[in-house]
Amino acid sequence: MNFNLFNLLNLLVLVGAMASALVAVHARRILDSIIALGAAGSFMAVEFLFLQAPDVAIAEAAVGAVLGTVLYIIALRKVIGKGDEK
Repeated sequence: MNFNLFNLLNLLVLVGAMASALVAVHARRILDSIIALGAAGSFMAVEFLFLQAPDVAIAEAAVGAVLGTVLYIIALRKVIGKGDEK
């Protein structure tokens, strides 16, 4: 079996995505879960780049890693009451 550097990087990205997804599910604090979910989205964006789908990678990075994380954090702040408004 020809196990080159590309296969090793692909394996590391997939393991990172799975590990961050597990952390997102099993974390005690909600903020830790949100950050882990953003990390999983980042790993998936890199995986889509490896699969030669740059348009999907850009969409995953923008929505899955950035926009989703920001929206979850804003919602969390509103729910727990730290979003003080003037």
